Amino acid sequence: MVRTHNCSFCGYDIPIGRGLMYVKRDGSILHFCCNKCRKAMLDYKKNPRKTRWTKFYGKE
Repeated sequence: MVRTHNCSFCGYDIPIGRGLMYVKRDGSILHFCCNKCRKAMLDYKKNPRKTRWTKFYGKE
């Protein structure tokens, strides 16, 4: 079985060999499917529940 990761921002599956892995200073690991998700979370500090193209949109 192929192991996949979920994007830390949008929640969609990331196949093996794709995406970005970001390691924070405290040792926690964030997985991103694309540069768009990485920028939205780390640079612009957007909330995934308020961003329309994420899986978490509208869920509370």
